[in-house]
Amino acid sequence: MPSYRAPLQDIRYLLHEVHDIAQLSRLPGFEDATPDMIDEVLAGGAAFCEDVLFPLNQPGDIEGVHFENGEVRTPSGFKEAYTRYAADGWTGVAATSEYGGQGLPEMVRFVMEEMLCSANLSFSMYPGLSHGAYSALMSHGSDELKQRFLPKLIDGSWGGTMCLTEAHAGTDLGILTTRAEPAENGTYRITGQKIFISAGEHDLTENIVHLVLAKLPDAPSGTKGISLFLVPKFLPTADGGVGARNGVTCGSVEHKMGIKASATCVLNFDGATGWMVGEPHKGMRAMFVMMNSARLAVGLQGLGLSEVAYQNALAYAKERLQGRALTGVKNAEGPADPILVHPDVRKGLLRIKAFNEGMRSLAYWVGVRIDLEHRHPDASVRQDAQDMVALMTPVIKAFLTDKGFDNTNIALQTLGGHGYIREYGVEQYVRDARIAQIYEGTNAVQALDLVGRKLPMEGGRLVRRFFELVKADIDAAATNDALADHAKALGASLYQLQKATMLLAERGFANPDEAGASATEYLHLMGYVAVGWQWLRMATVSSDALAAGRGDAAFHQAKLKTARFYFARVLPECGTLLTAMQAGAAPIMAFEASEF
Repeated sequence: MPSYRAPLQDIRYLLHEVHDIAQLSRLPGFEDATPDMIDEVLAGGAAFCEDVLFPLNQPGDIEGVHFENGEVRTPSGFKEAYTRYAADGWTGVAATSEYGGQGLPEMVRFVMEEMLCSANLSFSMYPGLSHGAYSALMSHGSDELKQRFLPKLIDGSWGGTMCLTEAHAGTDLGILTTRAEPAENGTYRITGQKIFISAGEHDLTENIVHLVLAKLPDAPSGTKGISLFLVPKFLPTADGGVGARNGVTCGSVEHKMGIKASATCVLNFDGATGWMVGEPHKGMRAMFVMMNSARLAVGLQGLGLSEVAYQNALAYAKERLQGRALTGVKNAEGPADPILVHPDVRKGLLRIKAFNEGMRSLAYWVGVRIDLEHRHPDASVRQDAQDMVALMTPVIKAFLTDKGFDNTNIALQTLGGHGYIREYGVEQYVRDARIAQIYEGTNAVQALDLVGRKLPMEGGRLVRRFFELVKADIDAAATNDALADHAKALGASLYQLQKATMLLAERGFANPDEAGASATEYLHLMGYVAVGWQWLRMATVSSDALAAGRGDAAFHQAKLKTARFYFARVLPECGTLLTAMQAGAAPIMAFEASEF
């Protein structure tokens, strides 16, 4: 049977020693969010994930959701767990206290999201979508809509969804056909069909609030003609209760490869009453708040699944006896040695470990930037944080999910045949992880966003600022004998990333296919460097701690060994990515369709 324990020691190390979580309590409105208080909150969250949600994960995957007569019933135990989850305040942990939330930093929700995804990804998606709906309404909803809907989303009694995709319009939202006809009292009648709607129908909440992209009768063509509408499953009553059923129904649920306890629905809107969110024809701007929130959350899904897969693969490798070590017997009392003695098994596990800890640090760094962007009194600090969140969002979404899926596969391979069967649980993590590379914008779309929008943004200011941050830490580490080799390795990879950036600027301007052909390699190259940067920061902290005799020596020594592995065995892959980019688009685009 699989197991999970939240990596609280590593989480606290990152929050306290690497990312200075204490700075958040100095931000206006976060005065009570002290490091000790945050530790206490996260310890409670870890216990909930370990004791309540994780035991439901594998049974929920086996049972799946039930669909009958337009209604969805979640697997056994989910409703009770959700009721407790909401009652404990987790649905509003980072929501504003103005509407009943806990008012804690977004960083706290980031950490909680990772643990939720490790413990039970399918469950996490129900409240996760609700938080995205909350974010969009907070940014673009009218005061009336906020008063009516936000308290219910925050206390968890109502859920939320995002309704973008149509059968003929996946990524190309400009050709969607769902329409919105003006009706009485400032409302609209929404008609159309949306597919692949996560948490579109379920029995966890008394109402579900759908945020729906649609077009008004006078809408211009393309994405510039899209508006955003709030369409509840049940119309709210004047006193905030649940009234008559609205014109939205679930036509079916998808039978999926993974996340089987999460209801993925086809929703039919038949003249459903809705309210506009934001301005006419400006729906994409409003929806991007929810989409970007979801993209960061999906990156944490990749990290969360990679973590739980690693824990189970490592436990197996320590216990499974198979063969003898190449350098001689290590387990003389047994018939064979644990497979952890074999270099290839170790290499796979260390690869997962190095990515997990580095990706976690990168994600938390972005989480802190979000809080700085929203709360810091200095406008220049807010702008710098906003720039880095914008630049890193496609990297977090795509790189963490690509590596998360790779890592779950390595974990499965570690278990051999036992990894392929249900009993040990790892095969579920592989299946669940695969969707994260697809939804909320495929990873290829994220790469195009990085290359086509984020790199040229503000004349290249965002990427230049990122280079400056990395270079400053490289220069500081280069003067430390214990870190000089790491600084040199990261400096070489940063140079390769800068070279790739110039290559894209030169070739992509002349021929957009050049940018499209290399976008994924470029995103991965930036991901390797960003994670390497985090490893240099962690190595600096742990080296200083050991020198000062501070903290858990074994923990810090393991950090330094893992950093060495990343810089020596993983980061050199940047060179291969640059070489592939230098080959250009010609080897790809030279084929005629008939030649495939």
